Amino acid sequence: MRILVGISHPKQVYMFKNLIKEMESGGHKIKVVLVEKEITGFLLGQFKIPYELIGTNQKSFFSKILNLPGWEIRTFRIAHKFKPDIFIGQALPHLAHVSALLNKPFVVFEDTEHAKKLHKIVLPFADAIVTPDCFRNDLGKKQVRFKGNYELAYLHPNNFQPDAGILKEFGLEKDSKFIILRFISWEAVHDIGQSGLDMETKRKLVKEFERYGKVFISSEKKLPQDMEKYRIRLSATQMHNFMYHATLLFGESATMASECAVMGVPSILIDFEGRGYTDEEEKKYGLVFRFSTQRQDQERAIKKAIELLENPNLKNEWSIKREKMLNEQIDVTRFMINFILDLNRDENTHNS
Repeated sequence: MRILVGISHPKQVYMFKNLIKEMESGGHKIKVVLVEKEITGFLLGQFKIPYELIGTNQKSFFSKILNLPGWEIRTFRIAHKFKPDIFIGQALPHLAHVSALLNKPFVVFEDTEHAKKLHKIVLPFADAIVTPDCFRNDLGKKQVRFKGNYELAYLHPNNFQPDAGILKEFGLEKDSKFIILRFISWEAVHDIGQSGLDMETKRKLVKEFERYGKVFISSEKKLPQDMEKYRIRLSATQMHNFMYHATLLFGESATMASECAVMGVPSILIDFEGRGYTDEEEKKYGLVFRFSTQRQDQERAIKKAIELLENPNLKNEWSIKREKMLNEQIDVTRFMINFILDLNRDENTHNS
């Protein structure tokens, strides 16, 4: 089988990297087309996954629409030459439209409910829309639900074994307390018009949390000079190893909050809407706590974080919660591979 994979965000590299490697090992051919965002191309290079660059992420929705025809033309040229049997990716318009032009199936692996503008121009062209079973929206007869979330495609114990060696680079031991703060750019399509923590609150977080352990910042934006010294300086491919050993994550990224949940690390998420998967991690498993971007809710979030940091049994409690979640959910990479193979068999049977 020949598979064209679309990637436009660092998370998607992790989502698909094990699938790509396993499918290639099984003799299948893979072609990756990339719209560069932040460190996405770097990650593909680190994981030795070849790709063809078709464009660069744009900050505004209008700019994204203006650039879309170019992305589609380049994707069409690559696909016409590669001749894929199937297209896979998240809700990417260039994959949706090119797959339709070439009359090839497109599988959307989706988990962001409020990406509604994208969904309108992508989902009508999809042959299957694969979502976590906790996805809030009913997307009709094309929707296929699975028991888990996409963080389990790369952080399930079958695919991820943490290495504590990374801690030595930061003068930390295995039982050292440290807190990670994550600040996003708020430039994704589904974030346009929204904003998160202001700089005054970010400084307050550092001051409050330093009483409990070392503080590290991961930020998509440039930090002021007095905050820059807290920035985590390590290879992006080592980030999950580092996160696994954290005492707490506090930030604006639903992905990183969910990643921590899957690894048994408490996380506080500041977000205007959340996701179905963070809802489940909060309400069913008690692994995540989400607060809105409103100022009074941010204050409540800080109080909750302090309450967690003062809990002497925090690690053990979260380990038990994580175990429960893992026992009830699946290895998502294995599920995605089987889904694609089954779909391809069905297509071949239908066409024969």
